[in-house]
Amino acid sequence: MADFKAIETFLWVVNLGSFRGAAQKLNTTQPAISQRIAQLEREVGVKLLQRDRRMVLPTPSGRQMMVYAEKLIGMRSEMMAAVGDRSAMRGVLRLGVAETIVHTWLPQLIKSVNTAYPNLSLEIEVDITSNLRTRLLAQEIDLAFVVGPLSVSTIRNRLLCDYPVDFLASPLLGLGKRTLTVRDLARFPIITFTRKTQPYEIVRSLFNRPDLPPVRLHASTSLATVRHMAIEGLGIAVIPTAIVENEMADGRLQLLSTDLQIPPLTFSASWLAAPDTVAVEAVADLAVKIAESDRAVDAPLLARH
Repeated sequence: MADFKAIETFLWVVNLGSFRGAAQKLNTTQPAISQRIAQLEREVGVKLLQRDRRMVLPTPSGRQMMVYAEKLIGMRSEMMAAVGDRSAMRGVLRLGVAETIVHTWLPQLIKSVNTAYPNLSLEIEVDITSNLRTRLLAQEIDLAFVVGPLSVSTIRNRLLCDYPVDFLASPLLGLGKRTLTVRDLARFPIITFTRKTQPYEIVRSLFNRPDLPPVRLHASTSLATVRHMAIEGLGIAVIPTAIVENEMADGRLQLLSTDLQIPPLTFSASWLAAPDTVAVEAVADLAVKIAESDRAVDAPLLARH
């Protein structure tokens, strides 16, 4: 009788399109994967997979098998989540994070994961959303906190939080007394997120006008660098106010009044639909709760500023 390990292996081979990918995902060898598939095919008495150039594809019987296999593995995951001890969840979860989250509530999430799932390890990588999206689709990370939601049919999304993006500057620039126009702002270097990010493209479009001088747009992959440059008076920062609350509170940075509006950054927890995502969804659930709590705490402070 087919066991869950063989059925799960079959699902991963189909989802990833290769024996090699399934072996990496399941932390085993390609011969072991081939052996499980061969055993499963012997037990059901039909060919389930066929090779098409470099891809492994399900046969008509394999596609029919997929319907039942997904139900079986999904129900097993639901059963374990409902009945089992979730604190015993173990393994490694590869987490990709946009830097704004790093500077806000990521430490709280790590503490919560350590408490709720002490046997679950996190491997955390920080990058921009476009790169994290690519890595998620390539199965190089399991869960991503990105500017989203990501519009891909195979990706599941959960809303995390919205962060306003504003113009901020050091008092050294003397810009905090009046409402500034785009022409006023264009007199100074603008410091913001790196290229290929939503804020960078929005800022570039705001200042890309024939009646304005060429914008001096400083882009950085490090928000800590952007923040430091702004504090030193080297330009006007365009970043989420949530990451500079301390600097605003102690007067090192001022929120500028302008006649421009920048859409907030909406972040989502995103992961690939897969046979077994219990750990991923558990961490995503924690992230949603912490992000909502962080948003509630930040609201009064932002209103004062």
